[in-house]
Amino acid sequence: MNKNIKLAVAGAVLALSATAANAGIIIPGEWTIDINGNVNAYVNQTNLNQARSSASSGSALAITSSNGSSIKSIQTGLLPAWLGFTGKTRQNDLDVEFTISLQPGVSGNDITGDGATVSGASTGSPSQNFLNRQTYLSFGDKSWGSIKLGKDLGIYASDAILNDMTLLGVGSGGGFNSTINSTNGGIGTGYTYAAWKAQASYTTPNFNGFQATAGITNPNQIGTSDSSDRPQGRYGVEGKASYAFTANDVTGKVWASGASYSATGATYQTVDIWAADIGVNVNVAGLGLTGYYYGGEGSGITFFGSNGVTAAGLKRDSDGGYVQATYVLPFKTKIGAAWGESNLDKANAADTGTLVKSQERWTVGAYHPLTKHLNLVAEYSDIKLQSQANAKNEYSNMSLGAILFF
Repeated sequence: MNKNIKLAVAGAVLALSATAANAGIIIPGEWTIDINGNVNAYVNQTNLNQARSSASSGSALAITSSNGSSIKSIQTGLLPAWLGFTGKTRQNDLDVEFTISLQPGVSGNDITGDGATVSGASTGSPSQNFLNRQTYLSFGDKSWGSIKLGKDLGIYASDAILNDMTLLGVGSGGGFNSTINSTNGGIGTGYTYAAWKAQASYTTPNFNGFQATAGITNPNQIGTSDSSDRPQGRYGVEGKASYAFTANDVTGKVWASGASYSATGATYQTVDIWAADIGVNVNVAGLGLTGYYYGGEGSGITFFGSNGVTAAGLKRDSDGGYVQATYVLPFKTKIGAAWGESNLDKANAADTGTLVKSQERWTVGAYHPLTKHLNLVAEYSDIKLQSQANAKNEYSNMSLGAILFF
């Protein structure tokens, strides 16, 4: 399994006590080719406990009474099904690598099941069910670090999602999101989505557990609404630093990251927006504890920049975080509980009351390694959303399924 898929399943390794696959299908030669990935699917039932009036306008987690009081689906979880191809070689004292990956979904919830007759993103176009999240090259050496060019997981907030136990399951967003490729997990209810970004980045060597990464990313045309016709602005800047440690039976990691972008209001006012976070994960004798916090100005909620800037170019403050505890039982099943919340403030007293104010989630889960590669998952999540006008949107999601790594 290549190092990027290892990152993608870092949370899985924590949840499964290192029972995930350590390698894919290796083809040796001048280039060592690694074919790897996962297949997962979950049976979901989403129960709407309180119908939405205008709660959480603009929220990626919004659900309306028109969805019905109970929604059933079979779909991919937070970590989409994955097929990755990585090539590695050593040339001229350089470690050279490429990775290309595809993410097919199982969630084509239309009459054909594959999106063949569907058009328009609002109804679930075929492009929603087949993604390309990684296309990059890298080169470097352990003596001075490495350089990456291409598309990969974003730098800011990446450790937040990789340490989320629902990376193995569904979390929030099940059921009513059955036309898209993956669910939300803890995205928007404790952390901002790191997303998959074109980037040029540098990672330092590993200095006895300390490592840092910094890079520039595509601007992403962040705005208050459809910004396809707006100026690109400057490159985004993201960075992180982490320290991994081992002391007797205790292992852990501490990290901090940040991001800065340029955003525009509806009349082209340009503002600088930013966010920063800090987190820690500690594991001892089967017990795992994770704590995470973030804050920013103009960085919005759920997706970076979403609803972070008003039409007049005013920035809204946001913050949030999550806490999580897991424990490996004697028969290897890992159980866990997590709570997370994301908050968005008004820019001023005149800001809209239909704007989302908070998104909160409780999740309990059980993750059992049936074999070295196959894992059974059961989760229950309770989600509460609230607007600035105190309109509420509450629902729960129950999931049963499996995830297979290779």
